[in-house]
Amino acid sequence: MEEYILSIDQGTTSSRAIIFDSAANIITIDQQEFKQIYPKPGLVEHDPSDILKSQLIAIENAIVKSDLPEEKIKAIGITNQRETTIIWDRKSGDPIYNAIVWQDRRTSDFCTELIKNGYQEIIKSKTGLIIDAYFSASKIKWILDNVSGARDKAENAELAFGTVDSWLIWNLTNKEKHLTDVTNASRTMLFNIHSLEWDYELLNLFDIPLSLMPAVKSSSEIYGYTKIHPLKSNIPIAGIAGDQQAALFGQLCTEAGMLKNTYGTGAFLILNTGNEPIVSKNNLLTTIAYQINSKVIYALEGSIFIAGAIVQWLRDEMQIINTASEIEDLANSVKDNGGVYFIPALAGLGAPHWDQYARGAIFGLTRGSNKGHIARSALESIAYQTYDIIKSMETDSNIQVNELRVDGGATSNDTLMQFQSDILGISILKPNITETTALGAAYLAGLAVGIWKDIDEIKNNWKIEKKFIPQIAKSKKNELLNNWHKAVERSKNWLK
Repeated sequence: MEEYILSIDQGTTSSRAIIFDSAANIITIDQQEFKQIYPKPGLVEHDPSDILKSQLIAIENAIVKSDLPEEKIKAIGITNQRETTIIWDRKSGDPIYNAIVWQDRRTSDFCTELIKNGYQEIIKSKTGLIIDAYFSASKIKWILDNVSGARDKAENAELAFGTVDSWLIWNLTNKEKHLTDVTNASRTMLFNIHSLEWDYELLNLFDIPLSLMPAVKSSSEIYGYTKIHPLKSNIPIAGIAGDQQAALFGQLCTEAGMLKNTYGTGAFLILNTGNEPIVSKNNLLTTIAYQINSKVIYALEGSIFIAGAIVQWLRDEMQIINTASEIEDLANSVKDNGGVYFIPALAGLGAPHWDQYARGAIFGLTRGSNKGHIARSALESIAYQTYDIIKSMETDSNIQVNELRVDGGATSNDTLMQFQSDILGISILKPNITETTALGAAYLAGLAVGIWKDIDEIKNNWKIEKKFIPQIAKSKKNELLNNWHKAVERSKNWLK
């Protein structure tokens, strides 16, 4: 009898549900967008009830469209936008404030104070992370400090914190389970990635009670069973991973030295470094890739805050395109970038710069510059940022990267993928299934319930749809990179 897995893929702008069969084929998919809330410049929030409602609708639609009896769904895997912070009342189940999204910068000044006070090294040594408003810790503190009565309730163990996976599991199990997995915990800036526990010293630093925190589990085990509509059959929830770690696993980058990049709203590169964490000297993050049974795999990660979001910005704010798919034709309307370089630091610069005070800029404009040059330079900025991170990874790990496995929406843009290969000088491999984030969660869940016996069995599912190989001369590549790096330096530290 064929067995199926429901993958919950809760992202920054939409909630999706995908049903896979045991050969990793997509049976059905449903996607529900939800509202983005921008209270002030630099602030980004979600209504947690919108997240839950949109996810439940996507689940119900996917099951209905699949025409499968619910009992054939043997497990659920969850993957989620990471770092986004929700705090709710344990008794009522109601959030006490909107979810503060990973992109939100409201705690930047507090994080700067932590750095000035010398906490960078201790936090990095324990968590593998760089102090930044991106992570959950300062967001939790902000909610406790700014929502009336929140701190008293937290001290009385009346509140629960969770990243989005925890919020979904709490609700799917009808308030029975308050938990997360090691990958999501490792993104909070409160989790010791060596001891695999919440760190008391860091909790005290951020003035966060331990009672607020979820239990931390592996990435592949049965955590609990569904108990709410539309899932009536007590389906086991059996896999959890933050979206980028799930994509790494979905790409089957399961050996040290394998690397993936997910091109979404942001872009996120993760390099599997094996059983031991590698401390970065180049402003990369050391993080947990996944844990299966007692085996923990570590990774180096570089985060690009603005990738596909730059195309959305050109569409929504600048209105030089009507749909995101038009960007490729507009970029190809010119033979090259015309000397134009776009620094998409709309939310600061991520790795390897970590400059939260940088802002977006376009350099090299002349009287002859047009929409095509801006479109092309916007696409190229995604590839340049990827280059900078990979070179940092190679230096930190002493691993020579020979190929890059890619996924995410922007991989449908052949112009971008070819330029990525050109600027890196290596092959770009696009798999036949690009829903690798959801697939990774499905694999983790399927392993836990025995649909696949081990990782080696899963590897048979990975196949290449398209391969891009470098086509430009090294001298041209170096010229482009030199100009890019010059432009990046001029965009830094703008707000200071």
